[in-house]
Amino acid sequence: MHDEDDDIHRLLARILREQDGVFRLSQIAPPLTWAAVNHAVRSGRWSRPHRGVYALHNGELTERQELWVCLLAGPPGSVLGGLTAAGLDGLQGFEVPERYLIVPDGARAPTRARLVVKMSSRLGEEDVHPSRTPLRTRMPRSLVDGASWEAAKSRARAVILAGVQQRLVRPDDLRDALSRRGPCRHRRVIAESIDDAEGGITSVPERQFEQIRRRFQLPEPERQAVVRGPDGRFYLDAYWRRYNVSAEIHGTQHMEIVNWDADLNRQAMLVAGGKTVLPFTSYAVRHRPEHVGAILVEALRNAGWPG
Repeated sequence: MHDEDDDIHRLLARILREQDGVFRLSQIAPPLTWAAVNHAVRSGRWSRPHRGVYALHNGELTERQELWVCLLAGPPGSVLGGLTAAGLDGLQGFEVPERYLIVPDGARAPTRARLVVKMSSRLGEEDVHPSRTPLRTRMPRSLVDGASWEAAKSRARAVILAGVQQRLVRPDDLRDALSRRGPCRHRRVIAESIDDAEGGITSVPERQFEQIRRRFQLPEPERQAVVRGPDGRFYLDAYWRRYNVSAEIHGTQHMEIVNWDADLNRQAMLVAGGKTVLPFTSYAVRHRPEHVGAILVEALRNAGWPG
């Protein structure tokens, strides 16, 4: 009897340590029986927050315990996903009240307040973290899913860019995750945002910047033109040397404090040397071409272009 009590104590300690005190009956039997668990619930020592799922106390559940309840309420193969999984792995600024659970396609979907269930037939070991608990998708898949489940395109874009800017994921890993995702909402926006996160003019398809130039009948600029400054050589994304006007295309990597400071310092030196520097985001080039074109026209005309 003493050995059995020791086994029970060790088991419950493991459940408390590894699963925040939340479990399914199948995880503790034996040595505990349904009758023993039911007695603990009825006596008020434990609680049953969901059918078949128990907690080693009868108080209010913590957020992490709620996530365990959602996960254990799901069928085999379930994992936490989307912004829920991304938040657990460090994504900041995108906290949501919903808890996202991915279950195998065609499986029974549990129902619970604030639980959002998504189904997937494309969830392999490449996209599920092998050791982190509660079981969840890896960061690249979490971000791609989270972005695809957003209602607004702007919010989907922000999710992808934030993951890269916060140094939680690489653009190449996001591309891999997207390639395995299959059809999904905002796929084009997600793909564009991954390119934008990688940064600069090289991430913007040449034809899009060229379309702006042609639409406004601008002269042909030098691409990646080399100019000299006090601290060495600078590369300008697009430079109209005759008019001393340049356009700089910035991706989100320029928002990081070190890059941002360096960019502003470089821009200040170029302007001090007499050049007109027009900074644009790659998003503006993609989605606000009329705005970008109008600014380019005004700058070039002020510099003497007769167009």
